[in-house]
Amino acid sequence: MTRPTARVLALLEILQTGGTRTVADLADRLGVDERTVRRYIDHLIDLDVPVRSVRGRYGGYRLAPGYRMPPLMLTDEEALAVLLGLVAGRRAGLVTTSVAATESAAAKVRRVLPEALGRRLDALLATADFTAPARPVTTPETGVLLMLAEAARHRRPVALTYTAWNGRRSERTLHPYGIVAHSGRWYVTGADSASGEVRTFRLDRIEAAAELPGSYEVPVGFDATDRVLSGLAEVPYLHEVSLRVQGTAEQVRARLPAGIATVRELPADPEAGEDVRWVRILLRAERLEWVASVLAWLDLPFVIESPDALRDHVRALARRLADCADDVVG
Repeated sequence: MTRPTARVLALLEILQTGGTRTVADLADRLGVDERTVRRYIDHLIDLDVPVRSVRGRYGGYRLAPGYRMPPLMLTDEEALAVLLGLVAGRRAGLVTTSVAATESAAAKVRRVLPEALGRRLDALLATADFTAPARPVTTPETGVLLMLAEAARHRRPVALTYTAWNGRRSERTLHPYGIVAHSGRWYVTGADSASGEVRTFRLDRIEAAAELPGSYEVPVGFDATDRVLSGLAEVPYLHEVSLRVQGTAEQVRARLPAGIATVRELPADPEAGEDVRWVRILLRAERLEWVASVLAWLDLPFVIESPDALRDHVRALARRLADCADDVVG
């Protein structure tokens, strides 16, 4: 929800408490000037909310007698979907609001539900647990996320103020192609003016964003999710690893965590037969022993192309596994 929309709803909540409110009082409560209050009032009237203007020394605005916002009507399944969506989104690190805002939203939904349904949902939320631990939250500004989404949809350039992982701050223009949520973080990918390439940026590192005039076209067939994952796999690490693995790209991707490797199919070898397929895996890692464990998990024939030091780690892991298999508990 954008900040102006939130303040219009806040204005409606103030008016629903009853009585006549002066423009000065409303401006003070909302933290805006009086001209903005009048604009918000016009917006409520456009939405068919019966706001009445009261003239005179003690004049201002009030709601027509008896007006209340219509109740939120949800089926059991709809109510469950809303509340679990809030809980799951927060645990996954994808909700771009504070914990207080999430709890407030859940409480508002809860208040308008029938008593019996509310009791059941309370029981579920109190007793349900999750096998996956909650992800640490890196919360981007809600307004930035929504503005970038709108710009991507309508193909509008955006001016960004961005702070990179090394603390370097830069100003750039981005043509946002798409927004992707991955591993508890939000990313935007698109054509970057500073590098002249398609780049990916973390939303929580964007300090400011503003839509610019103009338009652009997204390349045909562009896949934002694939670009974000491949970009994450290319982040510099201590070791660069190249492997050939016997299998299909689908088999390999199903066993590799998304975003850690680039997988490319290799041409078929006529002498080996059409059924024998190989792929090349390029990945970066801080620890080569971790790569050895990944290869064991793949459970597919492989050839190490580089670095040679990885061979020692694979042999060491094989010896440890063989020793453990040979141990007999007395």
